[in-house]
Amino acid sequence: MGFNIDYISLNGSFFSKNLDRNVKFRLMAPGNYRSSEGRFPVLLMNDGQDFRAMGLEKTISESYLNKNSKPFVYVGVEANENRIHEYGTASSGDFKGRGKKAGNYSKFIIEEFIPFLKGEFKVSYEPKDWVLAGMSLGGLTAFDIVYNNAHSFSKVGVFSGSFWWRKKAYVKHDYADRSRIILDVIKNGSYHPHLKFWLQVGTLDENADRNNNGIIDAIDDTKDVIKELSLKGYSEPHAIRYVEVENGKHNLTTWGKMFPDFIKWAFKYNS
Repeated sequence: MGFNIDYISLNGSFFSKNLDRNVKFRLMAPGNYRSSEGRFPVLLMNDGQDFRAMGLEKTISESYLNKNSKPFVYVGVEANENRIHEYGTASSGDFKGRGKKAGNYSKFIIEEFIPFLKGEFKVSYEPKDWVLAGMSLGGLTAFDIVYNNAHSFSKVGVFSGSFWWRKKAYVKHDYADRSRIILDVIKNGSYHPHLKFWLQVGTLDENADRNNNGIIDAIDDTKDVIKELSLKGYSEPHAIRYVEVENGKHNLTTWGKMFPDFIKWAFKYNS
């Protein structure tokens, strides 16, 4: 009897020396994965435990039917109770001591997990085919990893990124606000012309407006990241796609709804 396989899905775990724990992951691949002689592009995602809550099984399986998008392998890396310490910026924790293991997490992704995936699965060896994404603090982490490891990735997707992550508490009337760590990460980093950035934020991501300019901090922070990227040499729309979602919130529902747009951007042909 003949039958078709729509997609392949599996769960696994990998022991990380850098994190000193087993890291759970979910992998999803196109139905022709086993028969394919070629290797597939990859979408790595932080907070892979939110796979079902974001409706990604349906979103990804439908993307496999879109002839305008490249078929890819999705790998969601699950976080655990150490998330607040493993996520963040590798260069330093924040002023409250959170993110102190972000450097270890970055090393896990670059030195352990990517080589593991390349050795065990039919995934591309080429950095141009690798994309990393994340939501909230996981989005900040994804940005930090890609920006500092351009030899391993070509694109990053950030959903409501925690770009407020700072080395000291906010001081009123500090309009430059260089205490936001990611701004100096960008400034002190190198320019890599192949990198591309997808940055999403919702108009209802939060209510806070620390500088009282009538714009919520989430939007201000994201736009300040874009300004810093522009100073580095990246430009819209070629290298930067900014997606502002009207009435979008800081939650899995909004991010799940925006995921098809992100996939189309990340895996369109000739991109």
